[in-house]
Amino acid sequence: MAKSPTIIQTTLFDESDILSRGQNAKVDTIDSLPEYLMTLGQTEDLVELKNRVTALRNSIQLLQTDHGFIKVRGNGQLIDIRKEVLLSELDQIVESHTLPRANYYLKRLVKSFNATKVGKINDINLLRWKEYDDIITDSLWIMKKRDTSGGHLGWYWGNFVPQIANQLMKRYTKKGDWIFDPFVGSGTTLIECRRLGRNGIGVELNGDVVEKARLLVNKEENVHNVVTDIVGGDSATINIDEIANKYRIKKCQLIIAHPPYHDIINFSDDKRDLSRATSVQDFLDMFGRVVDNVNPLLEVNRYFTVVIGDKYTKGEWIPLGFYCMNEVLKRGYLLRSIIVKNFDETRAKRSQEELWRYRALVGGFYIFKHEYILVFKKLPSKRTEGLTKNHREEK
Repeated sequence: MAKSPTIIQTTLFDESDILSRGQNAKVDTIDSLPEYLMTLGQTEDLVELKNRVTALRNSIQLLQTDHGFIKVRGNGQLIDIRKEVLLSELDQIVESHTLPRANYYLKRLVKSFNATKVGKINDINLLRWKEYDDIITDSLWIMKKRDTSGGHLGWYWGNFVPQIANQLMKRYTKKGDWIFDPFVGSGTTLIECRRLGRNGIGVELNGDVVEKARLLVNKEENVHNVVTDIVGGDSATINIDEIANKYRIKKCQLIIAHPPYHDIINFSDDKRDLSRATSVQDFLDMFGRVVDNVNPLLEVNRYFTVVIGDKYTKGEWIPLGFYCMNEVLKRGYLLRSIIVKNFDETRAKRSQEELWRYRALVGGFYIFKHEYILVFKKLPSKRTEGLTKNHREEK
C-alpha cells in the first residue's frame, strides 16, 4: 500500500495526526504529494481509489493555511497551490464514474505539479489554469471601483481604469515583453508595466502632462527592473524607429491605445490633439494616422487594443467605438474581441445622477454606462496585403 504523504509543520506528522488535531492544524508544506498520487494511480479498484483520495482530501480540508495557499513538495520542487483548487481537483477524481477517467484526472493533477505549459503570448500555466480566476475571460467587464493605489491617483481627466491595462498585459504578454501606449496620458499603462514586470514606452502630446506623469510612474517601485519612459510628441508623426533604437526595442508585443473620445473632453489647444478634431471624420482620420505610424512597431501575431467610448452630438448617438474599430480593420487587423466595460461614474457626471436621469427622461436618450475594449490581432503581411492596398486606394 502506498505511504501517505507527510505533512510538515515544524516537525513531520502524518494524516492521522492531522485528523486528531482537527481544524487547528496549521501547516506550511505537504511533502511528497505528487509521488503519493502517482502510486495511487496503480490502484486497480475504483472504489478503493476513491476512498483513499477522499481520505487525503478530508485531511487537507482540515488544514488551516495562510492566504489560502499550500506548499507542495515533490520531485525536488516546492510550489504554491491554492487550497480550494487542490480540493477541487481531488473532488473531480472522487466524482469519476470509471477507473480510466479517475486515473486521467489523477495524472493531470500530478503533471500540474511537475511540468509547466505556457503559450507563446503570456505566462499562464495552462496545466494550472483554474488558479487564474483573477483573469477575466468574459466579454462583459464589471469593475465597480478603479484602482487608486500607488501612482494611480485619478488626477487626469479621461484616464482609464488601471485594471484594463492589468488584464490586457496578463492575457497578451509575458514578463519582459514590450508594451507601447500612443496616448499614455497620466501613465496608467506604465505603472502597470512596473507592477507586472513588462517594459513600457508611452507617447504623450501635452508637455505638462508628460512631466507630471513621469514623476508618478517613477514613484512606483520598479521591483522587476524594467524600462518605462514617456516620450513627448505626436503619435501620428513621431519617429517610431528612433524610439525603437533608443530603447533597443526590436518589436513590441502589445499596443494599448486609449485615445480621446473625440471632443467630449478637450485635453489641450494643440491642433494635433485628437480632442480638437473639427469633425468625427477628422477625428477618425487623425486616429488612423496614429495606427499607421505605430503599426510597424508591433510584432506579427501580437495584439493591438483600443479603449474607446461613444458620444452624443446634438441628440444623436455617435458610435465612435465602432468607427474606430473599422479604422483598425481597414489596416488589415483581425478583430478578436469586443469587450464591453461598465463605468458607473465619470468626473463630469459626479454628484449629478438625478439631473442626468431627468435629462434622459425628457430627451428620450440613454445615459452612457459603458465603453469598449477592442482587441485586434496583427496578421502576417501576405494576408493583409490586399486589405491595406484597398485602404490606400480609398484614401
